[in-house]
Amino acid sequence: MPEFIDPTAGLRKSFLAAMAEFRADRDYPVPWFVDDVDPQALADAWGLEAYVARVLGERTQTGSRSGFVPMTTLWWVDGEQFLGRLAIRHRLTPALMEIGGHIGYDVRPSARRQGHATAMLAAALPIARLLGISRALVMCDRTNTASQRVIEANGGELLDITAQKRRYWVPTTEGSTGSGSR
Repeated sequence: MPEFIDPTAGLRKSFLAAMAEFRADRDYPVPWFVDDVDPQALADAWGLEAYVARVLGERTQTGSRSGFVPMTTLWWVDGEQFLGRLAIRHRLTPALMEIGGHIGYDVRPSARRQGHATAMLAAALPIARLLGISRALVMCDRTNTASQRVIEANGGELLDITAQKRRYWVPTTEGSTGSGSR
């Protein structure tokens, strides 16, 4: 059964395969987090360990890179299989209010259309609540109807539609989400 775990170098083979899938996918742009993976992490085990340490360190303000807010990154896995990743930004900046929001998620191409994104967002909402986020700003591209359905299935209420994004408020309080997972 899929679950969230902290990023780990122990899933190197599956993580690297997922990065290759994201880069080869012609249906969607390469997610920002794929481009953010340190090149050395793709080359050797030590590099992946350093990347994992960086990502785990970003959970605190002192560990955050310049221009970033603290962010909790989790990997969605089924056993040894990396299925996707999700990041919860602990607070919003004016720029994140426009593009980014509190929660961003990506499912590897071979695992899409299996309910993982819906389950990931549902599982992230209690974590966001523990981080002090009472309602999470979650957004998707205007034309991404699959992500629109994921957000709405988790109780997302449309805030607005901008030139680039559909923006939703998703409550994180218990009993406030929609169907959770499909």
